Order: sequence, then structure tokens, then C-alpha cells
Amino acid sequence: MTASIPDLLLRLPGWAALLAVFLLPALESSVFLGFVFPGEIAVILGGVAAAAGRMPLAAMIVAAILGAVIGDSVGYAVGKRWGHQMLDGSIGRLPIVRHELAKHLESAKAFVRKRGPQAVFIGRFTAALRVLVPGLSGMAELPYPTFLLFNVLGAVIWGTTFAILGYVAKNAWERVATEARDAGLALLALIVLGFVIATVVRRRRERQPAGKS
Repeated sequence: MTASIPDLLLRLPGWAALLAVFLLPALESSVFLGFVFPGEIAVILGGVAAAAGRMPLAAMIVAAILGAVIGDSVGYAVGKRWGHQMLDGSIGRLPIVRHELAKHLESAKAFVRKRGPQAVFIGRFTAALRVLVPGLSGMAELPYPTFLLFNVLGAVIWGTTFAILGYVAKNAWERVATEARDAGLALLALIVLGFVIATVVRRRRERQPAGKS
């Protein structure tokens, strides 16, 4: 029977586990790996490996933070330099998609420009936003120093939290990973709900005749 990716990671020697804890978060937004394998699972497993004595916990935390920051910076750069070309040259070629893509992309970019720091920080804690926000930040031309500051803050909390959870949970890491995924989905749902409510309220105000409250 073929071993799963988590099983393979748990069998790695200490130095290879450390490398995986760096690489998997680094590849989440830079090559969109996060849609397939969320980076927090690698970080949790790094904590499990540290609990087994294969590598110091502090080293796993540093690797996770560096991987997250470097990967998101690459995603930002790719979005800034090639984001529009990549979208226009792929799904943007479809006539049915082209108009809607342009409209929603502008809305997303406007949201990132307005709520950039919060989006970068909060996006670190849910897989879908973690993959998309760095590229969108680059496309929206959010100043890189601002992006980097909140990206680092989010990465420090994210990497430290999940490595420690893996270290403490040890053999119960699957439950921790499931709860982390569910929490991330719940956070994403709240963000989407808040965005929808804000959009509806704004449009209702725009439709009101002048002078009415």
C-alpha cells in the first residue's frame, strides 16, 4: 500500500524533516501547493519529529517561519510581475469567464488595497487565503514593506503555534491537523460572510436617494 505524504514525512531523518518544514510552506503560495497540501500539516509533523528528538523544536519553528515568509514573498513578486498575464492567458481566455474575472479581480484588488495589512495577517491562518493573498497583494501593488511586516507577524504566530501543537500532541497530530483545518474553514466562512454583508450594505446605501437615511 502506498504511504501518504504525512507518513513519508514522519519517516524522514531529522535534517530532511527540517527541510520539508521549510519547503512545503515556501511552496504554498509560490507554486500554489497549498491547494493540495496545506503547509500547517508539515509544520505540525515537524513538531512531532522534534518531540521524537530528531531535531530541536526551535529549529523547526525557524524553518516554518522562514519558509512561510520567503514563499509568500515569491508569491507577491509573481503576482506583481506576471499575475495579470497568467490569469488572462489561462481562464481569462474563456469568453464566459473574461468579463466576470475582470470584475471580481478588481473587487479583490480593491479589498486588498483597503484591508491589505489585515488581509495578509489573517490570510496566513486559512489555507485558501494563504495561497491567494500574496499574489493578490502583488497585483494590487500593496507596498512590499507593509506586506512583509504583516506577513512576518502572521508567519511567526502561525509557525510557532503549529510546531508547538505538533510537539505537544505527538501521536495525536491527526486530530490537531483536522481541528486546524476546520478552524481555518470556519475563519474563511466568517470572512466571506462579512465581505458579503458589507457589499450588500454598501450597495443599498448607494441606491438610496440623496437626503434619505
